Amino acid sequence: MDFVLSGVAACGACVFTNPLEVVKTRMQLQGELKSRGSYHIYYRNVFHAFYTIGKVEGLVGLQKGLVPGLWYQFFMNGVRLGSYAIIESSGYIHTNGRVNAVKTTVAGAVAGVVGAVMGSPIYLVKTHLQSQATSSIAVGHQYKHQGMTHALVAIYRNHGILGLWRGSSAAVPRVSVGSAAQLSTFSSSKELVIDLQVFPANSWLVALSAGMISSVVVVLAMTPFDVVSTRLYNQPVDHLGKGQLYKGFTDCFSKTLKKEGLTGLYKGLGASYFRLGPHTILSLFFWDELRKFYQPFR
Repeated sequence: MDFVLSGVAACGACVFTNPLEVVKTRMQLQGELKSRGSYHIYYRNVFHAFYTIGKVEGLVGLQKGLVPGLWYQFFMNGVRLGSYAIIESSGYIHTNGRVNAVKTTVAGAVAGVVGAVMGSPIYLVKTHLQSQATSSIAVGHQYKHQGMTHALVAIYRNHGILGLWRGSSAAVPRVSVGSAAQLSTFSSSKELVIDLQVFPANSWLVALSAGMISSVVVVLAMTPFDVVSTRLYNQPVDHLGKGQLYKGFTDCFSKTLKKEGLTGLYKGLGASYFRLGPHTILSLFFWDELRKFYQPFR
C-alpha cells in the first residue's frame, strides 16, 4: 500500500507540473553543444517559453508527454517513495529517536536508484515526446513518435530490450542525487518545523513547509544531472543504438561543460525550479497526507 499511495501522490503532482516539464526539457536542449551567441534563441526564459509553446502548439503542446509522465511518476516515485517509507517505518533513519542525516541520505539514494532503473524506459519516451515540436520552435533532435505505445514499440524493434534502457547511466545519478537531497532534507525539515512549534505537529502545514525547503535543495543539486539526463535520452542514435553525440554520462557532462560552460549545466534553472519546486512540494505533501489518512487502516 505504501507503493500505491506514493505513486498516486506523485501522479497528482504531475498533472499540475507537466507543462513546466515540457518547458524545462526544451530549454535544456536549446543551444546543445553550441557556445553562447552562436544559436537562435527560441525560449528566452521560462515565461517566454511557456507563452511561445502555448501560442504555437496550443494547450496540447504544453501537456505533451503527460501519459508517459503519469506512468513514470507512478512507477518511479511509487517504488522510490514506497521503498523510503518502508525504510523509515523500520526505524533505520533514526538514531536515538532523532532523524540521522547520513542514514536518510543513504536511504533516499538507494530508493532513488531502484526507482530510476525501473522507470528509465518510460522517462526515455517522455523526453522524446516532450522535445517534439513544430519546426519553427524545435530544439534538439526531433523524433517522430505518435504516442507512448508507438515509441516503446519502435525503440524495441530498432534497438532491442537494451535500447529501452538507453540513457539510464544518467538516470541513476540524477534520481539518486535528487532523491537523497529531497528525502533527507524533507525528513530533517519536518522535524525542525515540529521542534520550532511553528505549526501543530499533525498540521498539513508541516509537510508543506518541509516540502518548500526541500524543493530548493533538490533543484540546486539535481539540475546539472537533469540537463545531462535530458540530452542523453534525446540524442540521435545510429543503427546499433549508440549515441551520436555522447558516449555516456561522463562524456556528456564534460562536453557540455567545455562547450557551454557552467551555465550550460544549469540551463533551464528557472524552469527546473518552477517544475521541480511545485512537484517536490505537492508530491511530498500528498504523500505525507495520504500516509496519515491510511494510518488508521493499517
